[in-house]
Amino acid sequence: MYGSSGDKRRVGVVESDQRFYFRRAAEERIAAQRAITESARQWHAQLAQQFAARAAESQQVAAAA
Repeated sequence: MYGSSGDKRRVGVVESDQRFYFRRAAEERIAAQRAITESARQWHAQLAQQFAARAAESQQVAAAA
């Protein structure tokens, strides 16, 4: 089932922490590449690194479970 606003994400499906962090890291890397100012580029790159680290941590937790 899809939302009516053109959003293709499934309604009622919960995204895992790991998937969320990987997706956000990718989005922030793209934002860093598109940033106009150096400070914005650095900020998005820093966020991308933080999300990637969280994704790796959640992957380790999932593997240990």
